[in-house]
Amino acid sequence: MEKPSTLLVHFDKGSAAMAGEIKADLEGSDVAAKVDAMKRAVMLLLNGETLPQLFITVVRYVLPSEDHTIQKLLLLYLEIIDKRDAAGRPLPEMILICQNLRNNLHHPNEYIRGVTLRFLCRLSEPEVLEPLVPSILENLDHRHHFIRRHALSAISSIYRLPHGDQLVPDAPELVERALASEQDASARRNAFLMLCTCAQERAVAYLLSNADRVSEWPDLLQMAAVDLIRKVCRSPNRADKGRYIKIIISLLSSPSTAVVYECAGALVSLSSAPTAVRAAANTYCELLSSQSDNNVKLIVLDRLNELRTSHRDVMVDVVMDVLRALASPNLDVKRKVLDLVLDLLTPRNVEEVVLYLKKEVVKTQGGELEKGGEYRQMLVQAIHACAVEYPEVAGSVVHLLMDFLGDTNVAAAVDVVLFVREIIETNPKLRVSMIQRLIDTFYQIRASRVCSCALWILGEYSLSLSEVENAISTIKQCLGDLPFYTVSEEGEATDSAKPAQPVVNSVTVSSRRPVVLADGTYATQSAATEAISTPSVAPGSLSSTLNLRSLILSGDFFLAAVISCTLTKLVLRLEEVQPSKVEVNKACTGALLIMTSIMQLGQSSYLPHPIDNDSYDRIVLCVRLLCNTGDDVRKVWLQSCRQSFAKMLAEKQFRETEEMKAKAQISHAQPDDLIDFYHLKSRRGMSQLELEDEVQDDLKAATGGFTKDADDANRLNRILQLTGFSDPVYAEAYVTVHHYDIVLDVTIINRTKETLQNLCLELATMGDLKLVDRPQNYTLAPESSKQLRANIKVSSTETGVIFGNIVYETSNVMERSVVVLNDIHIDIMDYISPATCADVTFRNMWAEFEWENKVAVNTVIQNEKEFLDHIIKSTNMKCLTPPSALDGECGFLAANLYAKSVFGEDALVNISIEKQFDGKLSGYIRIRSKTQGIALSLGDKITLKQKGGS
Repeated sequence: MEKPSTLLVHFDKGSAAMAGEIKADLEGSDVAAKVDAMKRAVMLLLNGETLPQLFITVVRYVLPSEDHTIQKLLLLYLEIIDKRDAAGRPLPEMILICQNLRNNLHHPNEYIRGVTLRFLCRLSEPEVLEPLVPSILENLDHRHHFIRRHALSAISSIYRLPHGDQLVPDAPELVERALASEQDASARRNAFLMLCTCAQERAVAYLLSNADRVSEWPDLLQMAAVDLIRKVCRSPNRADKGRYIKIIISLLSSPSTAVVYECAGALVSLSSAPTAVRAAANTYCELLSSQSDNNVKLIVLDRLNELRTSHRDVMVDVVMDVLRALASPNLDVKRKVLDLVLDLLTPRNVEEVVLYLKKEVVKTQGGELEKGGEYRQMLVQAIHACAVEYPEVAGSVVHLLMDFLGDTNVAAAVDVVLFVREIIETNPKLRVSMIQRLIDTFYQIRASRVCSCALWILGEYSLSLSEVENAISTIKQCLGDLPFYTVSEEGEATDSAKPAQPVVNSVTVSSRRPVVLADGTYATQSAATEAISTPSVAPGSLSSTLNLRSLILSGDFFLAAVISCTLTKLVLRLEEVQPSKVEVNKACTGALLIMTSIMQLGQSSYLPHPIDNDSYDRIVLCVRLLCNTGDDVRKVWLQSCRQSFAKMLAEKQFRETEEMKAKAQISHAQPDDLIDFYHLKSRRGMSQLELEDEVQDDLKAATGGFTKDADDANRLNRILQLTGFSDPVYAEAYVTVHHYDIVLDVTIINRTKETLQNLCLELATMGDLKLVDRPQNYTLAPESSKQLRANIKVSSTETGVIFGNIVYETSNVMERSVVVLNDIHIDIMDYISPATCADVTFRNMWAEFEWENKVAVNTVIQNEKEFLDHIIKSTNMKCLTPPSALDGECGFLAANLYAKSVFGEDALVNISIEKQFDGKLSGYIRIRSKTQGIALSLGDKITLKQKGGS
């Protein structure tokens, strides 16, 4: 828009040619046509058309009309037209308009009076308003509240004008008198807001004189009172702050949820007293449970999270109230609740929290919940976090969670098995019962990844004779009869695992070419795959327990290699605990038979893909090991693997502890906490809340809590020079990047001895940036400066460019002068920040994201770790690969980096580099994201920075 406007209406079908039609309709007598013509005129004016010849027509034919709709449109028309001429004087026609407005203010119809008063709120011409002031004041005593309400708004708007106090000098007294006798809620609010803006002392006096009755005020007036209290208490060391806090405490019982929410926020901002913070926290929790709108719940959870960062001790007491919000069906709400609760765990409340989460897990079994699988996964992760931090609670939940190892939601089942793996290592007392439970539920597992992890647990933690034998027996049962397929003559295919009367349909897949046997006859190879997941399979039947068999027959040879390794460990363990050599040999031969059957299946032509080399080599290694066992190899297989896992857990715990220490150091500036002696402080008749608040204020003053630390050095780094020192106009900009917009604070200095007229800062953008404001013209005196601000909207995480120039005129030169500005490059680093995520989540996102940018390594850096550190520093990302995995020198390095943008986008980076014989590094950096912009921008940044020169 070229000029300020109080009205915006979209209209894209207008043209200046319509002016003649509008004029003709206005001169006619048809009311409907006049209404339509006035609407078109207003829309054309808003679109930038001037329509100068229309004003007299409106005065002659529209002004006398008695129709209410036409009168309303007339006021909108008068609101947007130019009321001054080129010299800045009011138009002479405005005298006629002024007379009409005075008549309207005395009109017998309340609606006409009300809309006219509302129109006067938007007028800024003192010459028009001055003769209308007596009529406006008369309306303050009108019998109808609709008119009184708008009369108060009009007086407030007039009084706020540059010379409004001269137009209505006694406005505050009149409004205060009206407020004392007014009964209408909206009119009282308008009067109170006028006093708050123009005569704050009177508003404060009115509030304090009615302090006992504030809780009975209408909610509109209560909101205005809360805003006034915030404004008044902004000044530090205010002596009577306790009186205002008492008023806010009384408003916490208001029936209006909006008032209650605002009061809770005001209470936290005004006071750090534990009583006040506790009242605010309880209020937020009540809103959380009473409001059904998910957006409201998310906002309230954000406020509670802010309270947690500054008042964790108080928030710990309301953790169970927060947990009740898990009743919401929305997953985002549930996720925020769980994240908040996990940050509030203490030894006192952890058992109660875990018990509640356990009940929620049981609820997800019913199947009534929408997205129950995802919710169950979130609950499992939350319980896992609780058990890791407080191992004593693991025993109460681990057996319940093990029932979900066969969950149809694979992600939830993976989380459960990882939880079991960690707990069985950290809680040795639970080992025996967990192994037994795992053996009992193993046949229910359907996911290959869960099977692999469960098999590893069985191989590592089955220590007694009965455990080892039961584990071997369970694996054999889940594999079924051997071999996995049979070769028969005359082309008949049979499956050795099929029972005499099959319980499910099996699909027989035959190879196309017959096999020539040793005696010269033909035969076909076949293998049966059972439809394990059909509903007709009864639990406990033969086919329902053959989970490992069905996975292997589907071509999962990695799982086959895991089975071989687990059987090898179990046989080696059996040699230590089983005194009978016969039993050991029997188990050994059984394991060897399984491994050879797997290799035979993998090399047959029945499966579409043969066994991969890695799995084949792994199985062959197991076969050789069982045939010839040495002490060193036995130690590696039975001890080293478990020791490595224990070391990994210890390192993870150490990293988390270090992060917590770092956060603790950031949040507490003082090395020692002050002890407050309440009994030594002068009470002077103060309540407990006022006393606590004063103590907290003293503490803040002593520790520098009221002073804001300005990062001056960082601010100076973000100042960009836009013009040269020799240019007649010098300009520099300070760039502030907010979440969704960029603010440019531009300082322009006139370095000449002449006045620069119509100086304008013209900006343009490239990329996903959009300029919000149109440039305005300024006049700059000789050697003076001007501060300008430009707002630019950002719509995605992408590198953008802002370019432009400064245009101005001087009295000596007729044409305009132009100074071209340096380009401002908006860096992607301003939008992304380091973040963490679980390895499983990283892998899932890596598989899901479709945009990939592959950057070849080209650098002068010759050390792998040094190059990795350089990339981390350049891209502002976090390395998810633990330091222990990067230790040592092997000439090869692979690491995962992760960051999150302010728009919630994920940026994934994988670095794989290798050191060549000549000492140079080679390899690739792969970037993946859900959107194209972040992948391309991050790739450009890495390409620019990876050489190591800058």
